[in-house]
Amino acid sequence: MNVIVIGGGAAGLMAAGTAAEHGACVTLFERNEKVGRKLFITGKGRCNVCNNCDIETVLQNVPVNPRFLYSALGGFSPADTMDFFEKHGVPLKTERGNRVFPVSDRSADVIDALFTWMRRVGVRIMQQPVDALAVTDGRLVGVCAGGRTYPADRVIVATGGASYPQTGSTGDGYRFAKAVGHTIVPPNPSLVALVTPDGCGELMGLSLRNVQVTVFEDGKRLWSDFGEMLFTHFGLSGPLILSASAHMRHFGSKGYHIEIDLKPALDEKTLDKRLLSDFDKHKNSDFINALDELLPRKLIPAVVRLSQIDPRAKVNSVTKAQRAALLHTLKHFTLAVSGKRPVAEAIVTTGGVSVREVSPKTMESKKIPGLYFAGEVLDVDAYTGGFNLQIAWSTGRLAGLSAAQT
Repeated sequence: MNVIVIGGGAAGLMAAGTAAEHGACVTLFERNEKVGRKLFITGKGRCNVCNNCDIETVLQNVPVNPRFLYSALGGFSPADTMDFFEKHGVPLKTERGNRVFPVSDRSADVIDALFTWMRRVGVRIMQQPVDALAVTDGRLVGVCAGGRTYPADRVIVATGGASYPQTGSTGDGYRFAKAVGHTIVPPNPSLVALVTPDGCGELMGLSLRNVQVTVFEDGKRLWSDFGEMLFTHFGLSGPLILSASAHMRHFGSKGYHIEIDLKPALDEKTLDKRLLSDFDKHKNSDFINALDELLPRKLIPAVVRLSQIDPRAKVNSVTKAQRAALLHTLKHFTLAVSGKRPVAEAIVTTGGVSVREVSPKTMESKKIPGLYFAGEVLDVDAYTGGFNLQIAWSTGRLAGLSAAQT
C-alpha cells in the first residue's frame, strides 16, 4: 500500500509512523525544513503531550463534535499516548490539571522520538509543499507537488488549521478538501486572547492569580473557572482567558462580557468583614489610599471608578450602600468583550473539514475513497490541557492504521 501523508505536525507524524509500522510504503510531505514546528512551541516549548485522564474526561473537554472522536480515542487513549512516548524514550511527568509533560521539559525530545521512530519504520520525508490532491473521475490518484504528480493509493491530510501560520499551518488542508467537494466549516480562532472595546491600557501588564472568570453570552452564564489572567493593551490574555475564548463562538450574533471575581476565596459576608477591618485601619485616609492591602496598586483606580465612590472621600464617610457597591465590584469586575485576536495568534482553530463527511471509525472521506483526514484540519477542537494534542495523536493513529489496510 502506497500512502502519502501531507503535514509533519503531531497528527501527520503519528499517521505516517503508524501506517509504515503496519506495512505501508509511506511518504510524508512537509513544507518546512524540519517536522514538528508547531509541536516545538507547544506548552511554551515544553510540549503538553496529553492529559492524564480517561476517555470520558477528554470528551468533556471537546466542545465541538466530541462524539466523532469515540472510535479514535477508544483505539488510542491518553494512557496509550503516555505508554507510546515512554516506550520511545521520552519519560513523562504529570503536573497540575493532569497535564503531561516530558520529564526534561523539552518539546524537542517528543519530536526527536517521533522522527527516530519514523526513520526506523521507513517513512520517506519530502521537504516540499503539496499544491493539490490529484483526483481523476472522482478517484484519488495521488498528490500534485512541484509541477508533478506523486501517485498514491491512500492520502492522509494532516495539515493542521490556520493558527500559527509561521509553523506551516496555513489552511492548505481546507483548500485541498474543498477542491474535491468537502464542506469546510468556516475556521475561527480558539484558545486565543480577547479584545475589549477600549483595550485595557491602564491595566496593561497586570497579571492576576487565583481569580474566577465567568463568561456571559447575551446575559446568560456560559462558563466559569479559576486561574490566572493578564491585562494587555488590546484586552485580555492568559490561561483563563484562552480557555474562555473556546466558549465564545458567535461574535456578531451574540453579545459577550466577562465578570472577574477578584476575591473568589471569600464569600460576600467574609469579604465585607475584611473591608470593614481595612476601613477601620485607614478611617482618616482618602478612599483611594485604603485599598493597598486588598488589591494590586495598578487595579485600584479601575475598581474605585467602577464602585462610583469619590476617590478623595474620607474612608470614615463611606456609607454602607457605597461599601456594598465596592463589594459588588470586587466580586463582579465586569468587562465587555468585542471579539477575539486574529486566528494567526490562536493556539488552535475551530472549524475545518465537516466531520459529517468523514467516517469516525476510519477517518476516511465519505466523498473520496482513499482520502483520510487527521488532526486540526477537522472540525474538532478542545480546551487547553493537552486535549488538542490527544485529538491529533488519536485521529492520526486511526488514519494511519486505516490507510495501511489492504
